Amino acid sequence: MPRPPSPAPPSWRSSSSSSSSPSPRPPGAATMMTPTSSSACSRSPPPLPRPPRRSRGAARRSCGRCRTQRRGAGTSRRRRTVPAARRGGYVHYLRVFYCGFGGAPWLGAAALGLWLLLLFYLLGDTASRYFCAALEGLSAALRLPPAIAGVTLLSLGNGAPDVLSSVVAFASGASGGGVDGADAGDVGLSSVLGGALFVSTVVAGVVAIVAGGRGPVQIERPGFVRDVCFLLVALCYLLAVLLTGTVTVWAAASFLSLYAAYVLLVWTSHCCAAATPDYADPEDDGKTKPVAAGPDLDDLAAPLLLDGGSGGGGDDDEAPPPVLPISSKHADATAAPQRSRSLARRVLDALQWPLYLPRRLTIPDIAAHRWSKRYAVASALLAPLLLAAISSPSSPAVILSGAVVGAILATAAFRGTSSSSPPLGRCQRLPWLAGGFLMSVLWSYMLARELVALLVSIGLVAGVRASVLGATVLAWGNSLGDLVADVAMAMHGGPGGAQTAVSGCYAGPAFNTVVGLGLSLTLAAGARFPRPYAIPADASAYQAAGFLAAGLVWALVVLPARGMRLDRVLGVGLLLIYLGFLGVRLGSMSLGAAISS
Repeated sequence: MPRPPSPAPPSWRSSSSSSSSPSPRPPGAATMMTPTSSSACSRSPPPLPRPPRRSRGAARRSCGRCRTQRRGAGTSRRRRTVPAARRGGYVHYLRVFYCGFGGAPWLGAAALGLWLLLLFYLLGDTASRYFCAALEGLSAALRLPPAIAGVTLLSLGNGAPDVLSSVVAFASGASGGGVDGADAGDVGLSSVLGGALFVSTVVAGVVAIVAGGRGPVQIERPGFVRDVCFLLVALCYLLAVLLTGTVTVWAAASFLSLYAAYVLLVWTSHCCAAATPDYADPEDDGKTKPVAAGPDLDDLAAPLLLDGGSGGGGDDDEAPPPVLPISSKHADATAAPQRSRSLARRVLDALQWPLYLPRRLTIPDIAAHRWSKRYAVASALLAPLLLAAISSPSSPAVILSGAVVGAILATAAFRGTSSSSPPLGRCQRLPWLAGGFLMSVLWSYMLARELVALLVSIGLVAGVRASVLGATVLAWGNSLGDLVADVAMAMHGGPGGAQTAVSGCYAGPAFNTVVGLGLSLTLAAGARFPRPYAIPADASAYQAAGFLAAGLVWALVVLPARGMRLDRVLGVGLLLIYLGFLGVRLGSMSLGAAISS
């Protein structure tokens, strides 16, 4: 009887066998046997079935562990960035986008875009409504000469959003060593250079075209040459620092001291011009005229967008008295439009109230048209508490000390102020003005910090470098007020308005570049002392600096050659320079995307 074949030992298997069933093999075919261990002889697992769709609660729990549910090369970058990005702001934008709007990314993008516009509005409105008012009051109370006040306090008020955005960005870059810190430093450098480029080319170009189209306008030569040459010197110094790649505390402080030399130069030229018998204030350019205006000083404290910025209501913001109709027929014809306008105003006030009230309750304000004793007492109580909570949020002792100080100041404000008028004496106004200055800086700092964090997050979501967003989006947002104000001044202010607008197009960027970047680099290098601070600069910073220098040279050559007259030659040339910058920037982005793919 034939003997049945014995089965192969379990420790040997054919390398050509299938995982499911042995395939037929032609007779005589060689079978190669490979030795395996008992654990390795298990068959390769079949493909797992597709897991069921997770519930929303499971997705939230996964998002809570900072899982972005993204595939590809960018996943590791995002995972490293999610915990670091939170340090830049008060909201975790990446978690909000990927987890809160995971099923509708277009809705998340719309929400981030709307919040970006709102932050731009709040930053500009805080600077115009509170910061500038406090600076102008301090200038009058300290009795500063108009030339000094124009290039110090008023320039600080106009450039507050740019300066604070730069300081916040470099502070994040110096403290956060991750991706978010490097991107934030790129935002700070690119936003200042991009803003200076936008104002000195686009705004100055539009002003030249508008003013030149309304008639021959001649610009005062000494002030223009002084401002442009100073900005060129500061830009050359900055480029030398960028090429080295690092900066020490002393180099950053020397860059910041350039503005002190500029202030001394302005003051000297002002004094020399005032000493001449036929002094007609030739050096009183756009930076000094607002201070010397006297009765129109309060107009500078008003927001640029009166309808949008003056809302908020309160007992101090009284509505205009109703106009009585001269006849019943006229009343019937105008009743419906008045009701619709009043309804629209109520809706607008209701929407602005949550944005207006927190700042009104924490920023001391003694402007005559906004004076309210109740708000003054509330700001004296809440301002120290907010300052303590922001500076040391995890220290109950500091917060309690802020509450005690606030209670003392509120009691003094309640007993020392009148319900009918703000404090009038110089010694009485100084504490309120100093408090308003400090709290408006704090609010601007918080808003700028949130704005930089949002731009960094948008760059990570969209795959765009944060420096590109800083040189374009942040620069446009911070410079939009300059564009509106300078163009309106050139259109309706006559030759004097055009002179003021052109002066602001170069004096403002000079202040933002030297003071904004100088202060930012000094603080960042001081945080790394005694080690030097590595400047986070990329191609966009060098491109912005190069085109900025080209715009300054163009204006410095063309304007004197054409008799200091504003015309379309100057304006069109400046606009073409900025379009060239955008073209180079877009070309660099396209080339980088093509290489990476």
